[in-house]
Amino acid sequence: MNVLVIGNGGREHAILLALKKSKRVEKLYCMKGNAGTAEIAENVNVDYMNINAVKEYVTAHPEIDYFVVTPDDPLAIGLVDELEAMGKRCFGPRKNAAIIESSKAFAKELMKKYKIPTAESETFDNYGDALEYVRKKGAPIVLKADGLALGKGVLICETLEQAEEGLKEIMLDKAFGSAGNKIVIEECMRGLKYTPGEEVSVLAFTDGKTILPMITSCDHKRAEDGDKGLNTGGMGTFSPCPFWTDKLEKQVLKDIMVPTINAMNAEGRPFKGCLYFGLMRTDKGMKVVEYNSRFGDPETQVVLPMLKTDLMDIFEAVTEERLSDVKIEWEDGACVCVVLASGGYPISYTKGKEITVGNLGDTVLVHAGTAIKDGKLVTSGGRVLGVVAKGNTVEQARYKAYTAVGNIHFDNMQYRKDIGLKYREG
Repeated sequence: MNVLVIGNGGREHAILLALKKSKRVEKLYCMKGNAGTAEIAENVNVDYMNINAVKEYVTAHPEIDYFVVTPDDPLAIGLVDELEAMGKRCFGPRKNAAIIESSKAFAKELMKKYKIPTAESETFDNYGDALEYVRKKGAPIVLKADGLALGKGVLICETLEQAEEGLKEIMLDKAFGSAGNKIVIEECMRGLKYTPGEEVSVLAFTDGKTILPMITSCDHKRAEDGDKGLNTGGMGTFSPCPFWTDKLEKQVLKDIMVPTINAMNAEGRPFKGCLYFGLMRTDKGMKVVEYNSRFGDPETQVVLPMLKTDLMDIFEAVTEERLSDVKIEWEDGACVCVVLASGGYPISYTKGKEITVGNLGDTVLVHAGTAIKDGKLVTSGGRVLGVVAKGNTVEQARYKAYTAVGNIHFDNMQYRKDIGLKYREG
């Protein structure tokens, strides 16, 4: 079987590495890919946001049997719909289901309608009304651009001044472009032990009928140690979450995951693919922070290395709506991913910096923003590499990862030094 993975980041490289293990996969393709994906797949230089160009390529390459669409943007514009209309088999939700991520307002209304636990919120498309609401509610408060914003469209405002400035940035200054035409304003959820509450990412396979959660992970969104600085696409992650239990998983399945799948079906928007649940443990129980309609990045980098079951088998079971027949098995132990980013990320950064890689031991280098220029490995994005290590414990895995980080260099390389410590201190 020949498989094309659509996307060009660390998530796609991690998926390709998992598919490479499958005895059923003969050849891998990646659109557009990066320097890392080129080592295990044929990179396809086609803009996956240009649906007509994608369709032309697919028509010209009938040897490709299966398609995995992972980034949020092509899902939001209906690339899966177009491929399926061509008679192609795909992993990923259709456009009318991907809205659960592409519109935060839709997601909040869905949760409100079907009584899925989440923060109280209101949605506005008028700046004046939004400003009045913020002043009425006060701080702390959370502002979320409605549309897709590369994982950066959320502002947690600790003061009223921050909230007013954030509102101006999103709705008037268009810091996140058209994603900020509408805004969701919600309460700042608080936790049992930490402030704010403890967060956990739970990715789940679903065929629209059955939902099977993957092992848990904890993301580090902020640019700087101690969860300080600006929001990013993710500076690292680890698995498993230290406060997750079998009891908690059963509760989340009952109260959040199954109701979400049922709600989407009731709305005529059956979800098939990977549904990401961003959850928070609060003083009022587990609540949904956000949904993503695809594999998370960098969560995928620590989850899939622990997967024992053939990923291709799972993908096909989802497509054919027979996920209930699949038993998914995971390795014991832990996994850590440390993201190496370009200096200045997430605001501004330069590309084309040469990357040198020394001894990595048994860690795996997952490429995100990389390219080959004049025969040399260079940076080509904000998040450049993910250093992934497994161990018996998170502590052992993070030691391996950071040891390897010390043997990787490029100008102005930046990374967090506290990946894996979250919810373990204090």
